[in-house]
Amino acid sequence: MKNIVILFSGNGTNLEAIAKELKNSNIKIAATVSNKADAYGLVRAKKYGIKTEVLEHSNFNSRKEYDKALVDLIKPYSPDLIVLAGFMRILTPIFINAFDLIINIHPSLLPLFKGANAIEQSFNSDMKVAGVTVHKVTPQLDSGEILAQECFNSNGLSWEEFNAKIKEIEHRIYPKVIKELLN
Repeated sequence: MKNIVILFSGNGTNLEAIAKELKNSNIKIAATVSNKADAYGLVRAKKYGIKTEVLEHSNFNSRKEYDKALVDLIKPYSPDLIVLAGFMRILTPIFINAFDLIINIHPSLLPLFKGANAIEQSFNSDMKVAGVTVHKVTPQLDSGEILAQECFNSNGLSWEEFNAKIKEIEHRIYPKVIKELLN
């Protein structure tokens, strides 16, 4: 059995997609961690019987202090993989160097549109395609090795259609990459 820990900050739709896909596999979501006590993803995790932890970043004086506490919280779960699923924190080397493999999902075709506003930047660009990237996490923001990408024709889509297509791709490819990495 392989253990993963999922970190998130918000709604938890990717967390739920992963939980559904891994339900009858040799990969266990050992725990989820949110940096926000009111994140709806906590409700989603509990629905699947997944252990939840909350470690609010606002209770710490620095990113380094928070990341050290996050490492201390996660290490006992012995994760084979850390999965960032809408975790809206830039991680320091303290966290990144503590684990062998950390992956993230990003709502653009990296290396384009890095950072927190990527989906809006992609939607508002003149590009005719958009997409999703799964990548390894490194100290450089959204710059790690690309593990998977999928694109779609975004020409003429409304914001709602665009956002729905991004989510549909994320929910399909993220669990697939997790399985490929751990099987």
